[in-house]
Amino acid sequence: MTASLFPRLEPRLSSVSKPIQYVGGELNSTVKDWDCAPEGEETVRWSLMYPDAYEVGLPNQGVQILYEVLNERDWILAERTYAVWPDMEAVMREEQIPQFTVDGHRAVRDFDVLGISFATELGYTNMLNALDLAGIALHAVDRGEDEPIVLGGGHAAFNPEPVADFIDAAVLGDGEQAVLLISDVIREWKGEGRPGGREELLRRLAMLGSVYVPRFYDVTYGEDGAIEAVVPNRPGIPYRVTKHTLMDLDAWPYPAKPLVPLAETVHERFSVEIFRGCTRGCRFCQAGMITRPVRERSISTIGAMVENGIRASGFEEVGLLSLSSADHTEIGEMATDLADRYEGTNVSLSLPSTRVDAFNITLANEFSRNGRRSGLTFAPEGGSERMRKVINKMVSVDDLIDTVATAYSHGWRQVKLYFMCGLPTETDEDVLEIAELAKRVIATGREVSGRNDIRCTVSIGGFVPKPHTPFQWAQQLDHETTDERLRKLREDVRADKKYARAIGFRYHDGRPGIVEGLLSRGDRRVGKVIEESWRAGGRFDGWSEHFSYDRWAAAAEVGLAGTGVDLDWYTTRGREQDEVLPWDHLDSGLDKDWLWSDWEDALAAGEDPDGPAGEVEDCRWTPCYDCGVCPEMGTDIQIGPTGQRLLPLAVV
Repeated sequence: MTASLFPRLEPRLSSVSKPIQYVGGELNSTVKDWDCAPEGEETVRWSLMYPDAYEVGLPNQGVQILYEVLNERDWILAERTYAVWPDMEAVMREEQIPQFTVDGHRAVRDFDVLGISFATELGYTNMLNALDLAGIALHAVDRGEDEPIVLGGGHAAFNPEPVADFIDAAVLGDGEQAVLLISDVIREWKGEGRPGGREELLRRLAMLGSVYVPRFYDVTYGEDGAIEAVVPNRPGIPYRVTKHTLMDLDAWPYPAKPLVPLAETVHERFSVEIFRGCTRGCRFCQAGMITRPVRERSISTIGAMVENGIRASGFEEVGLLSLSSADHTEIGEMATDLADRYEGTNVSLSLPSTRVDAFNITLANEFSRNGRRSGLTFAPEGGSERMRKVINKMVSVDDLIDTVATAYSHGWRQVKLYFMCGLPTETDEDVLEIAELAKRVIATGREVSGRNDIRCTVSIGGFVPKPHTPFQWAQQLDHETTDERLRKLREDVRADKKYARAIGFRYHDGRPGIVEGLLSRGDRRVGKVIEESWRAGGRFDGWSEHFSYDRWAAAAEVGLAGTGVDLDWYTTRGREQDEVLPWDHLDSGLDKDWLWSDWEDALAAGEDPDGPAGEVEDCRWTPCYDCGVCPEMGTDIQIGPTGQRLLPLAVV
C-alpha cells in the first residue's frame, strides 16, 4: 500500500496560490485501494498526466476518457496528476514532497505507468519538471526496474522524436482500446514474475504494433545534418509503427461521469464528441490529417450521452465537439431535438468554431434557444481568396459576408474570426486583406441590424508546419517578418476611425511559434535543447507570462552545438521531397506521395489561383482521392444519416 502524501502536503497548502487545485475529491473522481484487483490477480496502476496547470488539464477530454475507461476495470487503478505552479514546486522541493496524484495523493513514482497526454509540444518542459519532482530518472536509459514506464500520447506523439530521450514509449492514435491492450500486457508480465525486467516489458509493448519504443530504433545522420535512416536495432521490432483507430464510437460513450472541477477551469461545460476525424483536407491541419477516417456517433448515442452527462455533472452548458461539428450528417435534427428536449431548462447547447459554409441560421437559432446569444466563431484562416486556395479552405468573401449578415440580422452582436499568419506563399497584401474583411463584416452588421454596437474580434495565430500534413515540408516564416505583418495589419485597422473601435485584435508575437516549430518538426537532437531550456528555468511555455524566447534560443545554441544544425535549420528551412523526416517510420496511414502532391498543388494554387490545382473535395461526399488511410489502416468512413430522432424526455 502506498501512503497518501496529503498529511505532508496539507500544512503547506495555505502558502501557495489556488491550493484547491491540489486537493482532489472532485465530483465523479475515483480513489481505489492500491491493491484493487481481485485476489490472486495483478493490479495495474496508471498515473495520467496532462502537462499543464489543473485549470487547463482537468477539462481535457482525452485524459477524462482514459481515466474512466481504466477505472471501470476492477484490476486497474488510474489517478491524475497535473503540472504544479512554481510556488508549489518550491514547497515540494523544500519539503521533499514528490510529484503526486490529486486523487489519492500517491507518489507518481510508485505507479506502473506515467501516461502523459501531449495536446501541444509546449508541455515538454513541464513533463521534465514532473519527472524530476517525481524522482524518476530524466533519461529513459537510466531508469531502474522499479520506475514507471513513461508513455506519451496525444497529437504531439505523432512525432515523439524530440522527447525520445525522456519517454519509454509513445502510443499513436486513439487511446481507449490502446490503454487496455497495454494494461493487459503489463498484467501478464507482472503475473509471470516480471521476466526480463523493464526491457522485456517494453519489447512486448513494441510488438503490439501501435506502441513506439524509441530505444529500439537507431537514427543515423548524413553530412548535411539530415537523417539518413531510422532502423530497428533488435530482431522482431516492426520497421513502421501504426496508429490505433477506434472504429465504433457508439460502443465507447465516454466520458459518462465527467469530472466537475473544484477550482475555476478554462471550460466549464460538459462536452460530447459527436464525431472523430475530418476529411475537409485543410492542408495546415494536423488534427484533421492524423484522425482520419471520419467516424460519427449516432444521434441516439449523443442524446443519451448528453442526458447522462448533465445528470452526472450538473453542468448547464453542453458543447458538441469535433473538428467540424456542423458537418455531422444529422446536426440539424440533433440541434432541434436537443433544443426541444431541454426547452425551458437552464441547459444550453454550444458549437465550437463553425465552418462558414456549414453554418445556417436555423442551426444557430436552435443552439441559442435556451442560452444567451454569445458570439459566433468562424475560421476563414486565410486573409485573401488566394491564401484560402493555397490552404484548401474554400470559403469566398461572399460566403462569409452572407453568413455574418444572417447572424447579425437575427440578433447576434458579436462575431469572432480566426486567421493564421505566416502561411506558405503569404505576402503582406494577403495579411492586410484581413483588415478589409473585418471592416466589411462590421459594415454589413451595421447595415442589416440597424445598430452601431456591432463587434468583430479578429484572432490571429502564427502558422506552424506540422508532421503528417502537406505543409510538413514548408519553411516557417521568421518571427521578425510575422511581427512586422501583424504591426501593419493593426495600424491599418487603427487608422480607420469608422471601424477601429468595433474591431478587436488578439494575437501572439511570432516567437512562440518558432519554438513550437522546433519542437513539432524536431528530431532526437532537439531533446538536449528541451533539457537545457528546462534546466534554465523553462516551465509553462504555453503561457505568455512564463514563455521566454531568449531562454529557448540560448538553449538551442548550447544543445545543438557541434551537430551542424541550428534553430533556423529546424524552422525557417524548407524540406525537399527525398529528405527523410523524423516521423517517417511512424505511420498515420497517409501516403507520403499523396501528401507531397497536395503540397505541390498548394504551391501551384499560390502561383495561379485560377489554375487547375484547385480544391481537394471532402471524400465524405465525393469519390476517394487516395490519401491512403482507409485501405492501409483497414478502416472506412462511417457517417449517417441513421434516420433516428431523439424522443422527448418525460422528466428533465
